[in-house]
Amino acid sequence: MFEQLDQKKALLDKNRPLPEYTLRSLREKLLLEWTYHSNAIEGNTLTLNETKVVLEGITVGGKTMREHLEVINHRDAIAYAEDIVQNREPLSEWQVKNLHRLILKGINDDYAGVYRDQQVFISGAEHIPPAPYLIKEQMEELVNWYEQNTIEMHPVARGAMLHAIFVGIHPFVDGNGRTSRLLMNLELMKAGFPPIVIKVENRLEYYKALERAHTQKDYGDFIQLVAKEAEDSLDLYLSALR
Repeated sequence: MFEQLDQKKALLDKNRPLPEYTLRSLREKLLLEWTYHSNAIEGNTLTLNETKVVLEGITVGGKTMREHLEVINHRDAIAYAEDIVQNREPLSEWQVKNLHRLILKGINDDYAGVYRDQQVFISGAEHIPPAPYLIKEQMEELVNWYEQNTIEMHPVARGAMLHAIFVGIHPFVDGNGRTSRLLMNLELMKAGFPPIVIKVENRLEYYKALERAHTQKDYGDFIQLVAKEAEDSLDLYLSALR
């Protein structure tokens, strides 16, 4: 599954550093698409072009303040993730809470970066997240699992499983999906991969693969879905070499 990905990444690495303006335009393109699709999966109604306008600091008429904040906050959370990569910081609960705090800033400040204190259910899913009193323990177990069992894993598998396990715990009242996709891309970027975009049009396949991971502990479909998107992002970067 990963052989072709590794070959493409090796080709990209061989041609690094990319020209400054090429790299900047690739980053802007992926930042826009990542923000648009991640928000759209969660129900944000801003179009791709409207998202671009909001990122440029312009208000879109007829859209809610929350939808605008979701765009701005996601951009800020990506910048924070990039700082983590730059500083080579290891994964921690504190880091996860900071990412989430940025996602919900100005939207729900009482629960921004705070583990939930009530039971939640995931619409359309058979999987039921753990009770609130179990969250702290399960998040500690997630970080321990990451530190002790993922060193030999391929970065794509590690990122995919971190996403799936985290969103299964569903530690926050809101913003879990966006945070999980940030964590996944954080892992990919740490390993030198471009960030990936889970596209809103693939939402059903995405949810099905997550449900299988949560109910059957079978992560194969989800890892494969992430690997496909990772190849798309690599292909985008490689297209700049032609």
